[in-house]
Amino acid sequence: MIKEQVVMIIIVSGIFMFVMGTFFIVITIWKRPRILLNKRLQQIGTIGENTGTDRAESRRAKRIADKIKQLEGRNQKRSFLEGVRISILQAGIDISPGVFFMFSGIFALVATLVYLVLDMPPMGALGVLPIAGLLLPRVFLSMKAGSRQKAFTADFANATDLVVRGIRSGLPVNECFNVIAREFEAPLGEEFRLLVEGQNLGMTIDNLLAKGIERIPTSEYKFFAIVLQIQRQTGGNLADTLANLSTVLRDRKKMRDKARAMASEAMASAGIIGSLPFAVAILLSVVNPEYLMVLYYDERGNYAVYFGLFWMTLGATVMRKMINFKM
Repeated sequence: MIKEQVVMIIIVSGIFMFVMGTFFIVITIWKRPRILLNKRLQQIGTIGENTGTDRAESRRAKRIADKIKQLEGRNQKRSFLEGVRISILQAGIDISPGVFFMFSGIFALVATLVYLVLDMPPMGALGVLPIAGLLLPRVFLSMKAGSRQKAFTADFANATDLVVRGIRSGLPVNECFNVIAREFEAPLGEEFRLLVEGQNLGMTIDNLLAKGIERIPTSEYKFFAIVLQIQRQTGGNLADTLANLSTVLRDRKKMRDKARAMASEAMASAGIIGSLPFAVAILLSVVNPEYLMVLYYDERGNYAVYFGLFWMTLGATVMRKMINFKM
């Protein structure tokens, strides 16, 4: 009896250490880009101090850093309800958080009823309910917001070039924004239309850009907002500054496309590996259904399916973080 208890303690301890080690590895991979970025920024700061950077450049760099902190500070320390509202806003869906929660609850109930109608184990419904009611709706909003941000970024450099040409030809900045609002489709044209309409109503450009960053929190839009705000405070040639920004945006896009092309093989391999278990399960259900039904009607088979799905999700997340380069 004592030996069995010792063996059980050893097994539980081993499982716990394995799970904690896996969790530590995932967190390390997740946070590694930010750690490397902070280390690089510290090195750049040290180099700047040692070489004696010009005071004017130092003040300008500090002003830009303060603007970045202000823009990032608006996206932090949010409550759960505020986070949901911002997610809906970024997805471009015109509904309130209450309506979103109502549809999420209906979807969760329907998914749970379908699960029970299929004569699945009742205990599994406790997992279906939160996944269908909380996780999947947020994933949908995240995917919708991601596609909207990609569509915005795709033509943003061209829109910046249009502003540069308009300023050099003598047009005011607001009229250049109006041209972009007319010529480009949503979400790019829609965002610039909101900028034009807001200024016509008397709102400041700083508040309008801050609201725009809430809807489109991309690095490109933040760069654009910082350039406009710094230029309004310090003056200078806005056309040349925006032309340099356009060059930076195009270089970032080239680098992002190059990284995506280099990671395409890994992405294809991850897709094939992730789809193999489901493909094999479908083939077995056609060739020998009784052999596979043990996973559904036996309690041990249910636990095997749950653990398998958990580890597959964890592995897919790790592979995605390894091949998903944010620039």
